[in-house]
Amino acid sequence: MANKFKIKDINAKEILDSRGNPTLEVTVCTENATGSFSVPSGASTGSHEALEKRDGDQNRFRGLGVKQAVEAVENEIRKALKNKDVRNQKEIDNVLIELDGTPNKSRLGANSILGASIACTKVAAKEKNLELYEYLKGLETIKPSSYIAFQEYMIVPLANDVETALINADQVRNLLRKKITAKYSPFSANYGDEGGFVVEAKKVREPLELLAESIEESGLKNKVKIAIDVAASSFYENGKYNVDKKLITAGKLLDIYKNLIKDFDFISIEDPFFEEDFNNFSKLLSNFGEVKVIGDDLTVTNPDRLKMAIRNQSINGIIIKPNQIGTLTETLEVMKMAKENGIECIVSHRSGETTDDFIADLAYAFGVFGLKAGAPNRGERLAKYNRLWEISK
Repeated sequence: MANKFKIKDINAKEILDSRGNPTLEVTVCTENATGSFSVPSGASTGSHEALEKRDGDQNRFRGLGVKQAVEAVENEIRKALKNKDVRNQKEIDNVLIELDGTPNKSRLGANSILGASIACTKVAAKEKNLELYEYLKGLETIKPSSYIAFQEYMIVPLANDVETALINADQVRNLLRKKITAKYSPFSANYGDEGGFVVEAKKVREPLELLAESIEESGLKNKVKIAIDVAASSFYENGKYNVDKKLITAGKLLDIYKNLIKDFDFISIEDPFFEEDFNNFSKLLSNFGEVKVIGDDLTVTNPDRLKMAIRNQSINGIIIKPNQIGTLTETLEVMKMAKENGIECIVSHRSGETTDDFIADLAYAFGVFGLKAGAPNRGERLAKYNRLWEISK
């Protein structure tokens, strides 16, 4: 009798992500089922992330095509995984890691590897007649957080159920839109890559003031908090930080954070310093333990980077992006290590997203501290919230 869990075929194709750039969709087929995963891509990437495979042909999608990644899946990866049992996630991921043979997955590409890794998980769940989040729970034991908070850049509704969180977020967002158009112009509430508003603020405090006012006027104080993703590496220049058109030291930047935390109701600050500055992350955390100090570019879902953060007591929260490391098994290992060391996990989208809703199942399966999926006004972001809402029902 044929083993229905054996991989019969693997296919890949180019699709477009939410920025209109090419990305990869991988489909794994077994006897009776198929599972597909569409790989997201980040604009802001840490230097220690696993690398995507891009074609580099400037005459085609500005060099961003992924035809070589498609070929990697349909040739080497297909051959290596054919007849493997999709239930053996660790074995599959180890085969992929060894097949690539580089420390940053640059030969086959993290996009090719992750696409195959998660597509295998999806088809295994189907073959076992389980919801994806139910199947994921069986792959690793990770202690859940005490509650789930849903994050998008600057507001975090705190609620015991998905529907209340979405309603509260919507209320604040609509007030915020009105405030933005009143302060800047009727045409100023534009949307960025992740669906959030983009405003021409002159000072780092301005968006926070608008958010605080919107939360206060909505009557949701203490029910909606503020989070910022600083991405400090993006404005780090020769040992200093370019803030409000001034070059300042890390010490001065730390003072800015102290004042902001005093004036606004923060739940978290993500990447507050340059991605190699474990020491100043630690200083911020030791001074403000009640605020989550989150590593993203600092840690890039990488176990070695997380170990360094643990050793330096740099963070109490970590962003989890599967495509930063390249396989599901490695992602779960980082999540488990974080939780075992008192560090909360926030499962996150990328700026170049697809309509794939896998991260909603990943967040729910392990009861993480937060899901960061963007503003709920575009299809690729709404897919995650709709899936989370569906699971909760």
